[in-house]
Amino acid sequence: MACKNPMFVQADDFYYGGLHIAGDTRNSYGYKVTPVTVYQIPGLNTLGLSLIRIDYALWGANPPHTHPRATEIIMVLEGTLQVGFITSDPQNRLITKVLQKGDVFVFPVGLVHFQRNLGHTNASAIAALSSQNPGLISLTNTIFGSTPPISNEILAQAFRVDNKTVNHLRRKSMHV
Repeated sequence: MACKNPMFVQADDFYYGGLHIAGDTRNSYGYKVTPVTVYQIPGLNTLGLSLIRIDYALWGANPPHTHPRATEIIMVLEGTLQVGFITSDPQNRLITKVLQKGDVFVFPVGLVHFQRNLGHTNASAIAALSSQNPGLISLTNTIFGSTPPISNEILAQAFRVDNKTVNHLRRKSMHV
């Protein structure tokens, strides 16, 4: 983003109100991210940080995704979350932990990670990211929802499934 002329900077360029409000988790994954990035607070431009609030319904999950430009540190506000990330090739090890209220976990930059509510109530968390524009690559949406689409043959071969299964996964990813 282009920097704002300092002569026109106002307090609202450094302010966001609303992280105290729970997000609407009524979707097929059962979660909602409320971002506070350079797009919500222009004053974050060039500062290298942002925040998100994540709300989870019962058994809701923030599915596997990555932030190509940021490390993420998450703190549980309410509930119980299973969190984890996968190390890079060739090991592809799953590093996972169950977190309770007040617990903190780090997802290193660029690694695929996830969170899931394991508790008996809704859950929420706050995460800080080491970029004002961390980016988001949702694996499901990226692989099965690209425009133009990746060919069924490539996906069937990559996932070792048939075309019918690929089409089924495409349809499901469109209704998130």
